[in-house]
Amino acid sequence: MHQLLVLYYSRHGSTRQLARHIARGIEQIDGCEAVLRTVADIDSQGYTAGSPADGDPCVTLDDLKTCAGLAMGSPVRFGNMAAPLKHFIDSTSAQWLSGTLIGKPACVFTASSSMHGGQETTLQSMMLPLLHHGMLIVGLPYSEPRLHTTRSGGTPYGASHLNHAPHHGLDQDETALAQALGKRLAETAKKLHPA
Repeated sequence: MHQLLVLYYSRHGSTRQLARHIARGIEQIDGCEAVLRTVADIDSQGYTAGSPADGDPCVTLDDLKTCAGLAMGSPVRFGNMAAPLKHFIDSTSAQWLSGTLIGKPACVFTASSSMHGGQETTLQSMMLPLLHHGMLIVGLPYSEPRLHTTRSGGTPYGASHLNHAPHHGLDQDETALAQALGKRLAETAKKLHPA
């Protein structure tokens, strides 16, 4: 069984919704299982403020070791990934030195509350440490028809959600693109590391 880690930080739930749909896409591929994990919040001083009271368990470094691939998501924070996710990534130097993630596929996803809030730069900011870890980045190719029709989220860099009032949930395009990204990640993991 290929276990794909879906790692995210979500403050208001939109990024968590994307993570759930990416997991559904992963599990549409035979022999693949999604493992949903989050990161602990941090306080204003930069110290871990504890695990979320609801939702998925916090990620461990062992999750990185055992995964066959990684989907990583964050809300947009001024065109960058959120500090709690960056804080976790910054703790992975030992995994970088040992090559834990080298050759594993990865994808990224994000959510924002404004049309030009920095979705694509946030996706790119999450790719940088994954490239340093030697991961192989997969995105959404334009063979995905909904990339041509979406009026909300969804980019070739990764799945995304535009949270605009009064509709706070994912729309059909965002849901389909998130699931397509999960499927692509799982299919790539199976090709790279046959059982």
